[in-house]
Amino acid sequence: MLGLELGASAPLRFVVQGDLHLALNGVFLHRTVMLPPIDDAGVTPAAAFVAYAHRATTLDVIAVGDWLIHRRYVDVDELRSLVLAQDWRDGAAETAWVLEHLVPGARSLPESKVRAMIAFAGLPSPAPNAAIELDEVTVHGDLWYPAYACAVEYEGEQHQLDRGQYVADIDRYALYRRHNVRYVQATKELVRQPRALVRRIHDCLVECGYDGPPPDFGPTWDRLFARLAHVVPRRRPNRSVS
Repeated sequence: MLGLELGASAPLRFVVQGDLHLALNGVFLHRTVMLPPIDDAGVTPAAAFVAYAHRATTLDVIAVGDWLIHRRYVDVDELRSLVLAQDWRDGAAETAWVLEHLVPGARSLPESKVRAMIAFAGLPSPAPNAAIELDEVTVHGDLWYPAYACAVEYEGEQHQLDRGQYVADIDRYALYRRHNVRYVQATKELVRQPRALVRRIHDCLVECGYDGPPPDFGPTWDRLFARLAHVVPRRRPNRSVS
């Protein structure tokens, strides 16, 4: 039996090999024919991500996957090998599907979510955490369109509460304006209005010369906010273990 505590106020979740009839308050049992890969701390991050992919929305799976890869808790090859070897696991099909949407350069969950919203609306994909050379000064844009000199910057609470971050943001935006770099400030409140955010980014791109198709809020967009398990067709391979 393997246990993983998810947080101070969260229930314990255990993965159990075979059939075990237990009823414990605050404990969820997940039965499996084979225990997932483990390390010294318990279930490996890769195995935990596969299980998470079965339960979360596409948007959240992309954001968490980016975060894990950027911090080197997992890598794409490890995830791909795991889901190929154990394709019967809950979350294996979902993980295999989402791999092409993960980007290692993203630094935060909100930035990854904004990038995913842009991509699933059919707009050009920006480069995450990209170096921008301005006046022999190098700044890093959260999401950068070099072809259009357009940046998308996520503005979380720390950008207001951390005085050093606040001053650095003011200096960076002043530098943007001096070099005719257009930018969209994606506040936490605006991110909660995904269509409005994407439209604002599209408007900025158009001002910078983009003449491609506008955002498309059709079926591809809808997949982003659905549970990934409902998006990805699931095979039912033989679960026997030799």
